[in-house]
Amino acid sequence: MSVSVTGDGWFVSRDDAAAHTPLVYCFAHAGGDSRSFLAWQEELGDEAELVAVCPPGRAHRAREARPTLAGFADGAASAIRARAGAAGADGTRPVYLFGHSLGSLVAFETARRLRDVPALRRLFVSGVSAPSLAPSERVCRLAALEGRAFAEALEFFEGLPPEVLAQEEVLDLLLPGVIADFRMAAGYEYTAAAPLSVGVTVIAGRDDPYLSADKVALWEGECVRPPECHWVDGGHFHFRDTGPSAVIDLLLSAVRADQHVEVI
Repeated sequence: MSVSVTGDGWFVSRDDAAAHTPLVYCFAHAGGDSRSFLAWQEELGDEAELVAVCPPGRAHRAREARPTLAGFADGAASAIRARAGAAGADGTRPVYLFGHSLGSLVAFETARRLRDVPALRRLFVSGVSAPSLAPSERVCRLAALEGRAFAEALEFFEGLPPEVLAQEEVLDLLLPGVIADFRMAAGYEYTAAAPLSVGVTVIAGRDDPYLSADKVALWEGECVRPPECHWVDGGHFHFRDTGPSAVIDLLLSAVRADQHVEVI
């Protein structure tokens, strides 16, 4: 699959999608690369186009200064808004946001900033408690650590595998970006606001030690309509444990339902 960079560097996606294909903007977890979600494109086929959201400080934008979480959401929302506006009234492509863990918080804040964009259809959040609970004490403690102490504490979040922990040179390469992302998460400041009018789907791994039913239930306070909550097999990174099929099925179900409503 050939890819292209668009939106002033914010987006990476395949460059052969049909003009009216729904767009699924993907936000990665702490230390993650949103471009990894593009590997799911084959299972989505031509029904939706996955778009990796790449903020300053990562991937091809590595030389740019990393933003705060609010700055990340501001920039992503502006780029998505510009792309939707450029399509025109008759060419607007349906927009969906998907985030995992830290990416879910960014996707949520991005959705808040896109309230007035008709193309926005649904927010998917995975592996995260309700934003009113963020940042957790554990995240704040972890964000204050450095080096090997940080790497070993990251195990709770199913972080670095043992073979990586054993290689100091690899740790030196990987840790700065992961630590920066955790500090972004620790710096998040939740503010109460009107609930989202778009649909919200919450996805949680049944074996995720970071989540519980009561933490997920508080997402109701962020939505006009009760969110759809789906508990799937696996841990915090359920889509790695059992594959992405459960997430892809939910994405396709939403896209197909929206298309059916439009046809009617």
